[in-house]
Amino acid sequence: MRSDSFFLKAGAACSVAAAISLLPLALTPANAATKPASKVKNGTFTGISAQTRFGPVQVRVTIAGGRITKVAVPVYPVSTPRDQMINSQAIPMLTQEVMQLQSSNIQGIGGASYTSQGFYDSLLSALAKSGHA
Repeated sequence: MRSDSFFLKAGAACSVAAAISLLPLALTPANAATKPASKVKNGTFTGISAQTRFGPVQVRVTIAGGRITKVAVPVYPVSTPRDQMINSQAIPMLTQEVMQLQSSNIQGIGGASYTSQGFYDSLLSALAKSGHA
């Protein structure tokens, strides 16, 4: 059992490293600030309200100096205690991942696949409005 746990942790670390290494050069955190400012608009951009099986998810991003400085999720499913439990954990993880990667190239959260997909769809829309995508 102990060796299984090691492989799960090692596999997760490898998949995160692989995801980061596959990012296009212009969207890696180190190079995000060097993207031409004329292509990326500063401001706050709200994505579409992405409908999921359990309700809508909407993401709002703030861009300053060509970098994502804030990610907010003003709309997400909270109608049941289960929705509240899942999303109270998934939303902060998804927003943290966007802030770290400075792109939409995020991984979904296990157990929150519908929220993850809605978050991703809305995030793409918001970043497209800013020219950051």
